[in-house]
Amino acid sequence: MSGAPEIRRVGVVAKPVPEAIRVAAELTEWLRRRQIEVELDEVGLGGFDATGDAEVPRRFDPNQSYDLVIALGGDGTLLSVARSLADGTPLLGVNLGNLGFLTEIGRTELYPTLVDVLAGEFTLEDRSLLRVTVQRSRGGSVEYRALNDAVVAKGARAPIIELSLTVDRNPVARYRADGLIVSTPTGSTAYNLSAGGPILYPQLPVTVLTPICPHTLSLRPMAVPSSSLIEVVLLSSDEDVHVTVDGQEGTTLEHLDRVLITRFEARTRLVKTSDRTFFDSLRGKLRWGGLTPSEDPKKP
Repeated sequence: MSGAPEIRRVGVVAKPVPEAIRVAAELTEWLRRRQIEVELDEVGLGGFDATGDAEVPRRFDPNQSYDLVIALGGDGTLLSVARSLADGTPLLGVNLGNLGFLTEIGRTELYPTLVDVLAGEFTLEDRSLLRVTVQRSRGGSVEYRALNDAVVAKGARAPIIELSLTVDRNPVARYRADGLIVSTPTGSTAYNLSAGGPILYPQLPVTVLTPICPHTLSLRPMAVPSSSLIEVVLLSSDEDVHVTVDGQEGTTLEHLDRVLITRFEARTRLVKTSDRTFFDSLRGKLRWGGLTPSEDPKKP
């Protein structure tokens, strides 16, 4: 990355599992030997050996400015960090789990990759976020960010629910379904894909609306401009209905509550250090087209 700023302050966030905590401690010492200030989240600090001679790092604060933030865990860890970061902070995901579609590298690639990053040999890939606002019919509101998706869905024991959908104040449809997924291009390979929605190239300026098990043959996934204001109203009076962002946080919905979704002003900036493309990830991690990462789709 030509003209990349020098990396002097790094935040590290670890998934609460032994391997991630161990890697966080090792990574802290590796960065400190290179005169880089390191701050750890609460999980990482909990595993830091304060009995030794090393100084205990300061606590990571996502509202502060960092030259780089490293998420140790998997896609879930990266999603959680991405929603909380100050605008424009470079984020590197390290996969310590299974699939890791969004995380850039695995455990064995961590330190070779960081050598490249410290040398400025990386690019930043912008990913769009959603602003999700729940407006209560009884008054009051709550707001979230989402990197993958916002999902309005019924609970396991609730009957089919009814939702109304408008886009830029234009009536679109009434859904009788298990729910509705509103997904970014980043989230198109997650719940949206499982529900029959399309795979979207990450930089497309669109949002996709995918019904979950609709009780009709005529309602299908639909893409709209990412600048659109999407409004979902719960018409049912069932108590077991929720809105969830990135599958991690959310709230219960009540009759006539409104969920407003649009593009968030800021973007998540993912660190990329390899020549691996989006299509390589589809083939290698989702087995797209029945090909392995080493197979050339152009060859017979």
